[in-house]
Amino acid sequence: MAHYRVGRLEQEIQREVNDILLKRVRDPRVQDVTVTGVTVTGDYQQATIYYSILSDKASDGEKTAQGLTKATGLIRSELGSRLNIFKVPELTFERDESVQYGSHIDELLNKLHREDSNL
Repeated sequence: MAHYRVGRLEQEIQREVNDILLKRVRDPRVQDVTVTGVTVTGDYQQATIYYSILSDKASDGEKTAQGLTKATGLIRSELGSRLNIFKVPELTFERDESVQYGSHIDELLNKLHREDSNL
């Protein structure tokens, strides 16, 4: 069994989950999901997967969350075959609000910039 440092395992999980969502999960509800980060507990039992979606609509957020919940079993078993680890952590998906916040800031800055150039 390979022994990962936590940080390395987090990177691997992030990369693999993005790939699994892209290539293996056939659920349209999760097609716009990007994994933005992963945190794994020190005992390797729990992994929290942070994700962003392009839409700001609450209904899309709910649909995505449902799709991810439904796909969790598949994602875990895929991780089990891809990562050389003894036990795949329990997966929890959490929406990464910071990405949304960042794009909101960008929008505001663009709007300000446009208004400046119109003066």
